[in-house]
Amino acid sequence: MHAGGRWLGQAERPPRLSISFKIGMVVIKASVIDPMYGAAVRCNCSPRGQSTRANSTPRESVTWQWPPPFQLVGRDELGAVEMLIRRRRAWELRESEATPEEVFLSRRRLLKGAAAGSILASGLGAVIFAAHNGNRDVAPQMAALPAEDDPSTGLYPAERNPRYTLDQPLTDEKLATTYNNFYEFGSQKSIASAAQALKIRPWTIKIDGLVDKPITVGIDDLLKKMPLEERLYRHRCVEAWSMAVPWSGFAMAAFVDFAKPLGSAKYVQMETFLDPKTAPGQKEPWYPWPYVEGLTIAEAGNELAFLVTGMYGKPVPKQDGAPLRLALPWKYGFKSVKSIVHFSFTDKRPVSFWETVQGSEYGFWANVNPEVPHPRWSQATERVLGTNERRPTLKWNGYGEFVAHLYDGLQSERLFF
Repeated sequence: MHAGGRWLGQAERPPRLSISFKIGMVVIKASVIDPMYGAAVRCNCSPRGQSTRANSTPRESVTWQWPPPFQLVGRDELGAVEMLIRRRRAWELRESEATPEEVFLSRRRLLKGAAAGSILASGLGAVIFAAHNGNRDVAPQMAALPAEDDPSTGLYPAERNPRYTLDQPLTDEKLATTYNNFYEFGSQKSIASAAQALKIRPWTIKIDGLVDKPITVGIDDLLKKMPLEERLYRHRCVEAWSMAVPWSGFAMAAFVDFAKPLGSAKYVQMETFLDPKTAPGQKEPWYPWPYVEGLTIAEAGNELAFLVTGMYGKPVPKQDGAPLRLALPWKYGFKSVKSIVHFSFTDKRPVSFWETVQGSEYGFWANVNPEVPHPRWSQATERVLGTNERRPTLKWNGYGEFVAHLYDGLQSERLFF
């Protein structure tokens, strides 16, 4: 949310703030007490001007999950209405152990057999309609819907690399695939249905800049050249929540070798797709689209840097960054750019998306450190997605033995923002 020109993260719990916002043509001014993550919001609102909803009434009740899907606007003359915040943690589902590989396979076979055209169309339509009308209880159904035909399906599940294991259960697949940050499709977490509009075939990746030879390669051709494996990684969001995920893909170091950067290349810049017709969030003019992220060549070549093409023993879902995304387990999640279409090798440090939006809060390095708070909330602990647990956050997210040496001599840098 926005108050006094500043964004309020979900982990922050201010005592009170006043906001104005609109949903479509409905404008609301409200006083909010203790907005916290996982809360449900109910308010009364009055239409301003002609409502776009055919069945709108002078006053109607609207319910949504936090964060609500509204666009923030300036203060106006509309009278205040009450907004009641009640604690309803939708993410408090029971803890689930890792899903066995045989369950992955049987589920995929079942979905293939059940994906008749009329059934699929009606099921998907119901989910989208319900989600559009604010019913987030149906969001987990997206995890059970088969994706469009993907020629890479037969590559999964990939063989698990035993070097990368976890000391905690994997996050339930339904949570990890429906609780998403993907601002291209909206600033709320429930973007899974909207992201199904993304067409992932054909999908080409451009490689240019300081390289031996600029090329463009199709995702399926790239997959044929890369050694696929599965790794279990922790994922730590800057919003102070975390999950544990079985990613499939290939080491970014293998991709760097494939790209053949010149010795003068010091950084690699990555960009996501740009298609406002498909991704409505890209129509928002205050964001510097497309999404851009960057790494040093040393970070890109580190063994932990992982380009993801699969998840939970199958191709990665669209809402999680299909068909190609990044996983950097020692950094905050916003560094793990999704749906990548462009890699450019350069001798200049890239300015990332969130660094452009708010450089005082989101920097280039973004390494996890519990002792360095976000300017508006603590990073000392994290909420484990799908549980009631808050666990202490680990420096480097527990991967210090792999990456701490990358930052020797860089103490003057803001390494943990």
